[in-house]
Amino acid sequence: MKNNGMFSPINYLNSWMHMLERIHLTIIKETETLGSLTAAAKKLCLTQSALSHTIRKLEQNIGTPIWLREGRKLRLTQAGEFLLVEANRLLPQLEHAEERLYQMAKGERGILRIGMECHPCYQWLLKVVSPFLEKWPDVDVDVKQKFQFGGIGALFGHEIDLLVTPDPLFRTGLAFEPVFDYEQVLVLHRSHPLAKAGFIKPSDLQNEVLITYPVKIDRLDIYKQFLTPAGISPRKHKSIETTDIMLQMVASGRGVAALPRWLVAEYAEKLNLVAVRLGEEGIAKQIYLGARQSDANTEYLRDFVSLASHYQSPPENVAAP
Repeated sequence: MKNNGMFSPINYLNSWMHMLERIHLTIIKETETLGSLTAAAKKLCLTQSALSHTIRKLEQNIGTPIWLREGRKLRLTQAGEFLLVEANRLLPQLEHAEERLYQMAKGERGILRIGMECHPCYQWLLKVVSPFLEKWPDVDVDVKQKFQFGGIGALFGHEIDLLVTPDPLFRTGLAFEPVFDYEQVLVLHRSHPLAKAGFIKPSDLQNEVLITYPVKIDRLDIYKQFLTPAGISPRKHKSIETTDIMLQMVASGRGVAALPRWLVAEYAEKLNLVAVRLGEEGIAKQIYLGARQSDANTEYLRDFVSLASHYQSPPENVAAP
């Protein structure tokens, strides 16, 4: 179709995209990560002049600078910030596609990358991984625990293939399957005044130090399903990333924590802990495995989900206080 000299947004976008190459995105990402063009050039095995020339040519083609110099520092322009976002989104997808093609060419099965949003689920996951690796000798497993609640973006960005989460965010293109149920309880040292309570009321915690994982309050069950609806806040809130340290803190009388009952069961006798129900009805939860729908036919991924559904959480048999 003729343009007749008129501006066409589609034609402009197409011509702009032809100017942009993978190396441009890679340079922008590495420069921002490493802090200088020199470091990025070294990482990418380029001369600094070649790297600078590549970026200058891109800037000429798109008609705007990528960086502005502020003394010795580089600051991304609005265009540069946009390209950095695109680099972080697109490069992992390209790497994922290349990895899959390489595995196909070599006759390999691949690698299953699992992201963890469930801090206390690591021990459970190990019980699933062991038989999976035995059954699938040509599939490696990599577990990424950096996702507190950023796993959905990691799935869409192809950084991971499966997400272990107690709080699925249903989105088009993703599928979540529940694999086991559990109860969220309050963990206390046996000598704590609340340890003999039949159940915990929200007001019981207003004078307590509440210890949680470093997750936003609006995503913590103890807040969103228990304290916040009652308009109650604890006296103090502490964040601790490691389960072992969190339970040691509770055992030493430094605070209380809300955790799955099955996890408390593993530590109860050793640390002299008890689990008390949160509210008369308790807080019922599920663990889900989430994956991209486009990977639904990946045989080893489907089999991992099937195995996971058979490895339920440990019996929730913490003795009554």
